[in-house]
Formats: sequence, C-alpha cells, structure tokens
Amino acid sequence: MSKKQSFSDPSCYINRELSWVEFNQRVLDEGANAEVPLLERLKFLAIVSSNLDEFFMVRVGGLTQQIAADVRKRDPAGLTPRQQLRAILSRVHQLCDDQTREIAAALQDMRDESMCLLAPSEWTKRQQLFIKDYFYQQVHSLLTPLNLSDLDPAPLLPGLQLHVLAGLQPVDQDDAEVTYVAVALPTNLPRFILLPDEKGIQWACMEDIVAAHFSSLFSNQQVRTTAFFRITRDADVTVQDDAGDDLLDTVEQAILDRRRRRPVRLELSHGADRNLRRWLIKWLDLETANVFDTEGPLDARFLMDLAGVDGMAHLRYPVWTPQPPRDLADQDDLWQAILDKDILLFHPYEQFDPIIDLMQQAADDPDVLAIKQTLYRTSGDSPIIAALERAARSGKQVTVLVELKARFDEYRNIQWARRLEDAGCLVIYGVAGYKTHSKAMMIIRRESGRIRRYVHLGTGNYNDKTARLYSDTGLLTSDKSIAADVASFFNLLTGYSETVGWSELAIAPTDMCDRFIEMIEREVQTGTTEQPGLIRAKVNSLQDTRIIKALYRASCAGVQIQLNVRGICCLRPGVKGVSENICVTSILDRYLEHARIFHFRNAGHDELYMSSADWMTRNLSKRLEILFPVKNPTLSRRLLGYLDAFFADNVKAQELGPDGLYQRVVNDQTPLRAQELFYQQAVQAAQAVTNEEIRFQPLQRKND
Repeated sequence: MSKKQSFSDPSCYINRELSWVEFNQRVLDEGANAEVPLLERLKFLAIVSSNLDEFFMVRVGGLTQQIAADVRKRDPAGLTPRQQLRAILSRVHQLCDDQTREIAAALQDMRDESMCLLAPSEWTKRQQLFIKDYFYQQVHSLLTPLNLSDLDPAPLLPGLQLHVLAGLQPVDQDDAEVTYVAVALPTNLPRFILLPDEKGIQWACMEDIVAAHFSSLFSNQQVRTTAFFRITRDADVTVQDDAGDDLLDTVEQAILDRRRRRPVRLELSHGADRNLRRWLIKWLDLETANVFDTEGPLDARFLMDLAGVDGMAHLRYPVWTPQPPRDLADQDDLWQAILDKDILLFHPYEQFDPIIDLMQQAADDPDVLAIKQTLYRTSGDSPIIAALERAARSGKQVTVLVELKARFDEYRNIQWARRLEDAGCLVIYGVAGYKTHSKAMMIIRRESGRIRRYVHLGTGNYNDKTARLYSDTGLLTSDKSIAADVASFFNLLTGYSETVGWSELAIAPTDMCDRFIEMIEREVQTGTTEQPGLIRAKVNSLQDTRIIKALYRASCAGVQIQLNVRGICCLRPGVKGVSENICVTSILDRYLEHARIFHFRNAGHDELYMSSADWMTRNLSKRLEILFPVKNPTLSRRLLGYLDAFFADNVKAQELGPDGLYQRVVNDQTPLRAQELFYQQAVQAAQAVTNEEIRFQPLQRKND
C-alpha cells in the first residue's frame, strides 16, 4: 500500500457478506472432509443449508430492502448494496453447486453402508404397496391443494416449507391451459419414511410420495408435470422498541410480519419443466439470480435427520463425555468453592451442570434472598427457567431480563417471559434501543449475618442443550469488585438511567470499544524491540472498523497480532504496509467455537479477558455486553494455554490470506487438534482428582 493510502481505503477490508459466505464454505469443507466420519459429514452439510436460510432471510433480505429504497451508500470494502447482492448471489450459486455435489457423494457413501435414500424408480413392488398404504392412511387427509393460477388474492405460501407444484389439465384436453397447483408437505410428519427391506436401511422422501399420488387429489384432471420448490422470505423486520410501546405485542407483530414479507430466494428441483419454472418465477416476482436449481432433495437440513439414525457408532465421532470442571472436581459445597477461589469453566469439555446446580440450590436455599439473571436464548425445557420459577414462588426476589428481540427466538422468549411473570418474577423485556446480549447471573445470599454476592459471567447462553455443542468459557466468582460492578449493571438494566464508573468491567455500548482500543494502543506504547507488543484474540466475528483500524495501526508499529475468528472477518491480513504482523486463523470442528477470549501482553504483565461480545459494530454499539477480567493467575495461565492451542492447531485450522480466501494450515509440526487436546486435558484433570482421592489403608493387628 502506498503512503498516500489510509486505513479507510476499501482495499483494506473484506466485504462482510462475502466473508460470511467463505465461512459457510469452511463448513462445507468439513462436510467434504474424508477424514470426518460419514454421519458427522452429513451434519456439516445440513448446517450449510440452515446457515444459508438465515443468511437469505436476514442479510439478503436487508440488502433487498436497501436496494428497493435506492440506498447507494458503500460499505467499508467499497461496494454498494446492489453490488454486494450481485457478488454474493454469484458466490452462493457456486457454493450451492459444491454442496449438491458433496451431498450426492455422501448419499453414495451411505449406500455403501447399506443406508439408501431411494428414488421412486428404485421402489420395489412391496415398497410401492407399503408407500401407497402409508399415503392414504397418514398423508392424504393432511394435504391442501392451492390453485396458484386462479386464486385471487394469491395464497400466501409459508417460507422454508417444501411444496410440490403440479401442472394440471382436464382429462382428454391436451390443448387446454395448464393450471398450477401447489401442495405444502405436512410439517407434522417425518420427511423420510422408513421402508420395509431386508438388506439394510432404506427411506423414501415425503415429496416423492406426494408427487407419486398427486393425481389422487383431483378428479377429471391429469398431471402434466411436477416439481418441488421452497421459498425463503425476507425476515429482516425491525422491531421498534420505543419505551412507550408494549414490547411484547410489538415483537409478536414482527413475528407475524415475517410471514408476509416478499420472497428473496426460490429453490427449485433440477430439471423442472421450462414453462412451470418460468411461470413460478414470475408468480413470485423474483429475479433469475435468486433462483437456485438443485439436483437431489431440496432443503438439505434433512441430512441432520439421517445423521441421527440409530446405531452406526463407527460412522460418528467417538463420544466425548463432559468432565467435572477441574476447579470443582473435589468440591462438595458450591458456595464455599466459589468463596475459596475463582472458578473457570470450559464447556462442553467440562460440564454445564454446575451452573444448573447453582441455580437449583439457590432456588431452594432459605439463605438466598435474590437472584438476578439475563436470558438471551435458552432451551425448550430449560432447568434454568424452572429454577427461577421455583425461586420466585418460594418468596425470593427474582429479576430476569428476557431479551425478546433475540432473532428467531422471539416467540420462545415471549413464552418464557409470560411463564416467569406468572411465577412472580420481575421480568424486564429488554432495554429500549438495544439488545441485551450479556451473559450474567448474580445470587445474593445471607451468610452469618452478612450479605455475599455470587456471580457467573460467560461467553455463551444459559442453554443446557447448546452447552453440549458450543465451545464456551465462563467464570464463577465472589470477587467483591466484580460483584459490585455486576450489581450496578443489573441496576442499569432495571431502570437506573445513568451509567456508572466501572471498577473491573467494561460495558458496551458505553465504554467497551474505547477500552479495547486503549489496550490495543497500549501494546504499541509498551512494546520494545526485545519484547514487542502482543495481542491475541479469539472471537466469532470481526467487522468493526474502529477495532480494525486500531489493529492496523498496531501492526504497523510492530505489534504481533494473532486472531482466531470463527466466522466473519472483514480485516485483511498480510497486506504490506498495513497488516504484515497480523495472522488470522479459523477453526471449524465438532463443536461450534463460541468463546470470546482476549490477551494483551502489557509489557509482560499479561491481561486476560472474556466477553459476551464479538468485535462487531452491533456488539460494541447496539447491544448491552460485558467484558470481564480473569484476575486469578492460575486461571489466566490456563486461558493462555487455550489460546496457545487455538493458534497451534494444524489439523482443523484454516488461515486467511490477503485475497480473502482460506487455506488449510500446513506445517511440519506435530499434528495438534485443539478441541481434541482440550478434551484430553479435561479427562486427565478429572482422573488426577479421582486418583488423589484413592487412599489405601493397611490393616494391622491391634495390640492386646
């Protein structure tokens, strides 16, 4: 880069949307990786589709709205909304073609394992009879044909639901106009039907079953052609959460509005009749670039169901049972354990159970006076919710902030909010103008005539289900200064309108971004030739231009910067004169990397932090987030070890190049897979405690 260029030059940045597509490419790479067990490959291939669904609903939907409003503002990478949409659609078409090819390969590999997804032409006579019986007994009465050609107003087809579309003509009237009729596949029946067979496991697709019997839905009509399709609607609905509005009603209305938004994608079975295809595209008012012709079954999320087939242990990852947390393995009293020292939790290598146990004990403990907690996402049958309800019914003061604006979890959170209110909890629906994304819990307990506060802060949601699938870190502490800050944070959430000075925490949107930039710039000031500044960060996404510019300045000053970014990364590493000292890697493995960990060398006085926030503008400016320090030296060293492993991974890691593309990390070092190492360490720590507890007492004859 020439001296005249600045860090505002578009060449310094990777477009956010294209970076996200490359993330999904890395997910697809795992689905294509022959070293990954077959049924695990199916899961990655399914995740590609679920990710794309949300991408089109939110990101493509948002760009489509901007284009309709004639917005021409360029992003940091220099692209207008229209240019972004054109570029990402082209790239996603390529990605989907690759996914289709890998799905076909995976299904063939399943056949080699005697698991077959059969095409109608492969159904045996016995299977055809079975399918016919199943159709008339289970399916027929659930189907509702919709005449798309003639109904006025046009019916509203639900998004993300698979449909069978048929072109019909009256019997013996081949020159009559074709009528197009759609049938939505029932969502309360399985997508795949297990067929009778003696040679393995064989399934039939529900859409094939319906298409094969489509003519039974009509009299005096002949089916000329059939195809399968699925539409995705714009779901980028803004919730206006003015303080004077009823937020619960507003969010419920936003959920309903999504169902009526315009389509932004059509998935259509490959080889569909040309006239049918042309008619459907026109009926949906879509551009051809938004149409995705797909060979094989549509909606590859179905692969997650196939991956759940019983047995077949040899086609899965070996079971990694979550271990007792090393800081609690020899502790019987949770309260005393937290008083004795700070406790670091690393899920799912270590159990999430201590969080649930702490909440359940708090609910039943007569010495507990109050519980305060933020909830962004939680599980369908959450033990956390049950404990909060029980605590409120027993007379404890329970305050819960339930973030109603958590995208696509709004409806579930509305139900939780109502349940908690019915139990007697004080429920806050959120803070006007911001999402509350922080993960914080505080328990107030009376002990020997004094009040103690117990705190949990984490990088992941209070969700016992995803805690088995997401890699997250958390801290249990009774540290007085941290607890005082957390108490002030909850006061801020529940109505205290002024921010306060924080002793230990940094809070978004007030001071977190400034705090990060100060620590980045401190590495420039404290670094020397002998010991240059060092910044290491593990985040899910990096997009905020203020942070990126600060990192570029630090890189130019000689600070060494290592970034492990799972998903979006708009920073362009390895650019001469800009980011030569910045390395970016990404890890995709059996667990979703979700922890946010930050390390600043600080002239040899290492500082370690964890946070609920990514380096995204939305996290730093539009959400309530917490950055918290890890003060215990033992825990800091453990976090440093975790970061060492993330940056040493040469099995699952990919490195980002200046061109915005990723390549597998290849070196001559001993193979190191970070997630496998973390699990081995958790097992070894648990075994060490168990071995210490074994005591052999020799038996001796007593003296008379």
